[in-house]
Amino acid sequence: MTERQLIKRCCQHDRVAQQKLYETYAPKMLGICMRYVKDYHVACDLMHDGFITVYSKIGDFRSEGSFEGWMRRIFVNTALGYLRKANVLNGSVPVDGLVQLDNHDVTVFERMEAAELRRCIDRLPDGYRVVLNLFAIEGYSHKEIAEMLGINEGTSRSQYARAKIYLQKMLQKAEMM
Repeated sequence: MTERQLIKRCCQHDRVAQQKLYETYAPKMLGICMRYVKDYHVACDLMHDGFITVYSKIGDFRSEGSFEGWMRRIFVNTALGYLRKANVLNGSVPVDGLVQLDNHDVTVFERMEAAELRRCIDRLPDGYRVVLNLFAIEGYSHKEIAEMLGINEGTSRSQYARAKIYLQKMLQKAEMM
């Protein structure tokens, strides 16, 4: 069954097609949810909520871009909605002075395994992690992030800069051990 046929059948509330859609995209969408919340069970709940939204709004998909991209946006928004309700985006952990990453620090990132970097990102404070994910991984602009999170653009830029510094400090500590 092609993606287009799958979408059409899901629009008709075909349970078999909905199950196929779930089986096809659940691992990726769970990965998205896990980037925004640390708790696996909460991420699973968010993934299920996201699929409910997908099923209810699938008729709104207009084939103007990729279907997976359309779904990703739903899951990111589902996770952000949860974080807003849990009020985790308001606070941040202070970092002792903002400094720029130098060229040596970039090589530390290049040498890391993806799983190791992921574990470090998971340990970032919630606000830093969310902005880092939205900007560096999802590709949203700081203006879009500000609108999504209800913050100003400068706050988004600051959270991203602080996330990089916080991450740099974690990596330096890990390298020393």
